[in-house]
Amino acid sequence: MATEDENPSQRDITAMLKGQTSACKAARDAIAADGEVMLYGGQPPQWMVLGVAATRLRRSLKIGLTTLGLDETVEILRARHCEEQLRTGNIVAADRSWFFTLYFDATGAELLACSGVKNERPSRRDGQKLQL
Repeated sequence: MATEDENPSQRDITAMLKGQTSACKAARDAIAADGEVMLYGGQPPQWMVLGVAATRLRRSLKIGLTTLGLDETVEILRARHCEEQLRTGNIVAADRSWFFTLYFDATGAELLACSGVKNERPSRRDGQKLQL
C-alpha cells in the first residue's frame, strides 16, 4: 500500500475498492479492463469536495443520467469534518462508457468512497431542451 509520501498505485486502488459504495465493483472492473486511472495532487477541503459531489448528484438526477454510488458518496462525505483535506482521482472506462470518481483521505492511503456516472446522452423529459 502507498505511504503518506507517495500516490497509491493502480493495484493499491483496486485493492481499496472493497464496497464503500455500490460503484466499487464496477470501478474495479473498469480498471481490470484497462481503464485509465488518474490521481490528483491537490487536497481540497471536505466542504468543497462535498459541494461538487452533491451538485453532480442533483444535476445527474435532473437530466436523467445513470449513476452508481453517487448518493452514497454524498452521505459518506457529509459525515466527514468540513475542514478535513481530501484527495480525489478518476477512473475512465477503456470504452469511455463510465466515469468514476474516487475520494481518499488526505494521505491517499484510505479510500472513503467511489461514485460513477454513465457516459450517455441525457434523457429529454417532456421535449425540453437541455442547457449545459
